[in-house]
Amino acid sequence: MGRTYFVEEAIGQYLSDLSTKLKPYVTGLLIGQCSPQRDYIIQAVRTPPKEEQKEDNISPSKLASIDEEWITTHASQVSRMLPGGLLVLGVFIIATPELSKDCQNALRKLIFSVEKSLTKRRLWKPAEEEVSERATLQICSATRKVVCRTYDVQDPKSSPKPADWKYQSALSASWLALNCTVNVNIHIPLLATSLNHDLEKNTKNGLNRWSKQIEDSVFLINGQIKDDDTELLEGQKKLRGSTQSSTQFSDVKVLTQLSQGSSCRSTATVQVCSGSINLKGAVKCRAYVHNNKPKVKEAIQALKRDIINTLSDRCEILFEDLIINEGPHKKSFERECHVLPQRLFVPVAGSSVMLSDYKFGDEATGEIQERFVEMLDRSVQAEDIHIAEEINT
Repeated sequence: MGRTYFVEEAIGQYLSDLSTKLKPYVTGLLIGQCSPQRDYIIQAVRTPPKEEQKEDNISPSKLASIDEEWITTHASQVSRMLPGGLLVLGVFIIATPELSKDCQNALRKLIFSVEKSLTKRRLWKPAEEEVSERATLQICSATRKVVCRTYDVQDPKSSPKPADWKYQSALSASWLALNCTVNVNIHIPLLATSLNHDLEKNTKNGLNRWSKQIEDSVFLINGQIKDDDTELLEGQKKLRGSTQSSTQFSDVKVLTQLSQGSSCRSTATVQVCSGSINLKGAVKCRAYVHNNKPKVKEAIQALKRDIINTLSDRCEILFEDLIINEGPHKKSFERECHVLPQRLFVPVAGSSVMLSDYKFGDEATGEIQERFVEMLDRSVQAEDIHIAEEINT
């Protein structure tokens, strides 16, 4: 039997509006959460039009002209805006009947490209028992017929399986949120042999080592260590009427191991270094979990990934900014202090989930609002932008 996708009701209206506005086809991403029993889609986002398409609001007329690189870049940008627990779970195409026979091939190519692009950036590896199926959705703009299929993205030869697409109101109105603040103090040596002091590569290697520390950390939920397979809400009073929009927050403390246990022998390596990178500060991390009897391990896994993602994403954003402002061939490596972008959160209407983004100190609110319109096709009020952190270096 195929998987079932429970889909936020408002998405139906969003997709319907797109099908009347944009011809002959429009592509986009599906955002949500996997769980062993069922999957949830809480946002659909169309691919932003390229500059030349903005003028006349039309797409190229053949599916063969789909710009795969543009769509995968969009998926990478969107994935930075997702807190722990949320993923790009699939892709959609809304097309006229004349193009329908080519849609499945196009969707298959897209879902594997998007997944490959997202996996390349991650510093964590999926768990063995993790759901590796991703959704493709095809909608006919004339008949509104919906065809949902899944592919196992771990298997390049995977054949499509039918899946159920079910709308549900207030789907994520009472999802559970886990919050934590992680104090970061990472020292990354720059090897003298490292060609051209490749800062970005060295930083990624250092973050890789740190991410393993986070994976091995102990997580206290509301001051308690809980067994992986217990229910997250065990022992807590249930909220009356599970559709009311009130988030249940859990406060989480992260305990990292100071050193390896005496049973692990460690060997020291002496390396000649020409400098070092130090990442210091406190980062605000957040993860969301569905409210259908979630297990503790699902919640902790989502939060671990948010901790790892939020730091690696910021470093990526900083390096992109430095390349734009200072050029890729900057050679001077005197002592410098750069401020990593701050994290902010923005609420989603009708949901307890908030989306995330990052801002540099000199960035105006208008720029953040523009980014939400471009990347997530949604307008955001200035007063709804919550800056979560102090400025960190």
